[in-house]
Amino acid sequence: MSELEEIRSKAYESARLSKEIAKLVHDRMILRKDFAPSMKVLLYDSRVHLFSAKLRSRWMGPFVVTHAFPSGVVEIQNLANRAKQKVNSQRLKQFLELPIDHDVECLILYELASDY
Repeated sequence: MSELEEIRSKAYESARLSKEIAKLVHDRMILRKDFAPSMKVLLYDSRVHLFSAKLRSRWMGPFVVTHAFPSGVVEIQNLANRAKQKVNSQRLKQFLELPIDHDVECLILYELASDY
C-alpha cells in the first residue's frame, strides 16, 4: 500500500513540475505592449466568420487610444462614430501611417516617334 502512495505522490509532483514549466514557457511568449493616449491602433477581429476570407485582413480600425490601464486593458475610440470600448492589449497593434506629402511633383513623359 505504501508503494502505491509513493507512486501517486511522484505522479502528482511530476504533474506539478510539468505545469510550472508550461506556464513559464507560455509567459515568456507573451509580448508586453505599451500604448499611450492619442496613439492609433488596429483591433484584431477574432469572431468566427461563416465564409472563408483568406485574403481579407483580420484587423479592424484604426482606433485611437483614450486611456491605457495598468492591468493591460486599453480603452479605444472608433474614429467613425466616436464609440468607446475596452479591450485587452494583446488584441491591439500599433497603426503606422505613411507620411502624407501634399507637394508632389508631376513629371509627364512623352514618347517620341522614331523614324529610322
